[in-house]
Amino acid sequence: MKSVLMVDDEPALLEGLKRRLGRAQSKWEMTAVPSAASAIAELQAKPYDAIVTDMRLARKDGAQLLELASVKSPATIRIVLSTSSEDGQVMRLVPLAHQYIAKPCEPHRLEQVIERCMQLQELLGGPRVRAAVGRIRTLPTLPRVYARLREATAREDTTAAQVAQIISADTALTAKVLHVVNSAFFRHARSISRIEQAVVHLGFNAIRNLALSAEVFCAWPQSGAPPGFEPERLQEHAHNVASAARALARGSPWADDALLAGLLHDIGYWVLLQQCPQEMARAIKLAAERGLPLHEAERVVLEATHAEVGAYLLGLWGLPYPILEAVALHHNPMLAPQSEFDLLAAVAVAQELIAGSEPDRKGASHQGVSPAVDARYLATIRAPFDWAQAEQIVRGNSKP
Repeated sequence: MKSVLMVDDEPALLEGLKRRLGRAQSKWEMTAVPSAASAIAELQAKPYDAIVTDMRLARKDGAQLLELASVKSPATIRIVLSTSSEDGQVMRLVPLAHQYIAKPCEPHRLEQVIERCMQLQELLGGPRVRAAVGRIRTLPTLPRVYARLREATAREDTTAAQVAQIISADTALTAKVLHVVNSAFFRHARSISRIEQAVVHLGFNAIRNLALSAEVFCAWPQSGAPPGFEPERLQEHAHNVASAARALARGSPWADDALLAGLLHDIGYWVLLQQCPQEMARAIKLAAERGLPLHEAERVVLEATHAEVGAYLLGLWGLPYPILEAVALHHNPMLAPQSEFDLLAAVAVAQELIAGSEPDRKGASHQGVSPAVDARYLATIRAPFDWAQAEQIVRGNSKP
């Protein structure tokens, strides 16, 4: 049975939350403790599958607890609960918490978050993905500039000029970011000629996410890719999906995450085409011969797909769980228990609509369209629009 450790220094709130999660006790063993010290003692005594902590704790706050937990029990899923007044501290949690949930939180919402995190952990740590990753000689490390940006933007006193300086230190990356900012991906009334302008106009989160995508594609080999997988084509597809996902998520607190997940949803190809070119060639051939979506052919040849391998890499880089889930399941979102339109749904629907409009992508077109991501899927998760409206939203954000 899975085990969950719950931490809150207000006993009444802790017992109340545990009581309201009563129906989950048939699935998980739940332990409640009143302090960070007690939580650390529990993690040292036995492994837990997940820890759920309030942000505000006496002596050590939730971020400090999760930092210790990440060292003492790195396999434990880390979830933090926080009130809206603590939004300024969210950036402290980016490298520490797998999930951030705003309070007050309904029990079914917390239960679903825990369950989805556990499912994703099992998927990415399962034998198929491990076998595929075992074929890879070297996994890429976290891009250097993005790592510096993530550290800088986590500080409250960082300025736009400082963020711009970090990007500008890499000439190729600067050119790539400015190219994207001035493309149809962002519909600006006038061109942006300086990185600092882009930082001010888009905000830290968006510019950091763009920099990560640009840095990945700057490192992509410029020759030897199969037809349909050239860097320019893959980046154009990524931008189209990101633009569509961002449009579908407009007005939500996770719109920036939708942008990043869209930009990175096919990052697994970056790994597989460089590290497993022969296996990928066989998968492309198999997809063409049998008329399969490419991700299904990848599973036959590699035992895992580019989506799962990409999410595994992003997990090593420390990106948030919702982004990992969106990348891992963008072809099969139905595998996650969903009751609302969320980040995963935005990326899956965006991928579906964009893939259907790119018939000229040759080998890449065999990614295929998933018949399960359709109008019925949107209705099942109570999306705020139907399929025709989703098409209109995406069409309005496509290239002119």
